[in-house]
Amino acid sequence: MEIEKEAENILNKFSEALDQIPDSEETRYIVDNLNRTREDVMEKKNPEKILRNARVDKNGSVVAEKGKWTK
Repeated sequence: MEIEKEAENILNKFSEALDQIPDSEETRYIVDNLNRTREDVMEKKNPEKILRNARVDKNGSVVAEKGKWTK
């Protein structure tokens, strides 16, 4: 079939391209980014900004939908 011939042609071209890649030693981590950490920095939060889109009842309590997974 023509598809098989095309697939075989593609694989042959790919194999030829791989043959042109020079052999070298295996490298795993080119840069030293392994296990990098950062300091924990506390950011100031603005509760008014966080709650400005929340629905609030007349007592000032946040109104939220009960989770559908609860009974």
